[in-house]
Amino acid sequence: MHFIWKHIMLSQRNEFVRFALEQGVLRFGEFKVKSGRLSPYFFNAGLFNSGAAVGRLAQFYAQALVSSGVPFDMLFGPAYKGIPLAATTAVALAQHPDLAGRDIPFAFNRKEAKAHGEGGTLVGAPLQGKVIIIDDVITAGTSVRESVDIIRAAGAEPAGVLIALDRMERAGTDQQLSSHSAVQEVSQKYGMPVISIASLADIMFYLENNSELAAHQQSVAAYRQKYGV
Repeated sequence: MHFIWKHIMLSQRNEFVRFALEQGVLRFGEFKVKSGRLSPYFFNAGLFNSGAAVGRLAQFYAQALVSSGVPFDMLFGPAYKGIPLAATTAVALAQHPDLAGRDIPFAFNRKEAKAHGEGGTLVGAPLQGKVIIIDDVITAGTSVRESVDIIRAAGAEPAGVLIALDRMERAGTDQQLSSHSAVQEVSQKYGMPVISIASLADIMFYLENNSELAAHQQSVAAYRQKYGV
């Protein structure tokens, strides 16, 4: 049974990498990223920008969360990228066959407090119970820290972080790399799991098994050797 379940998860991760490539969200080549590094691949979840694409993305998020086995009561999407992710994933969870019709609440924050109407920075369902923070990737962990503070201030419990891609990449300069990836640091700092739909390891597995993209395999492997965990 464990073998069958592992095979299903590998298939899901592989399918997500294919989907990201089809949507132009995952690309191979040479890209200068925010850290200043030259990366052989680029992942931009903002390019999931149509109804069909976001709907499919939400299904991947929902399945990754359910498959993780992490208990949860609601979703929280940090502004701005997390807002549509929380809303659409809540829809996908409501339709998930393993949740027996559970209706999952969600909330998100504003960057600036609203001075009129209901006021404040929070929108959506009240933060309570075990809350999953949903975002695209974890780079510096700033969004997670702010989200954890908001959730705890409301008296709820941050129960995990759900992201699209774990880059499995260490931060810092080439001369002084951190010992852990951003994902590992977030997990250790807040004592909660980080669930990803896929990871750099899954991208590499896809490259190894796709002859059309074989030319990129060596550069991605070298990048992981240098910066990966």
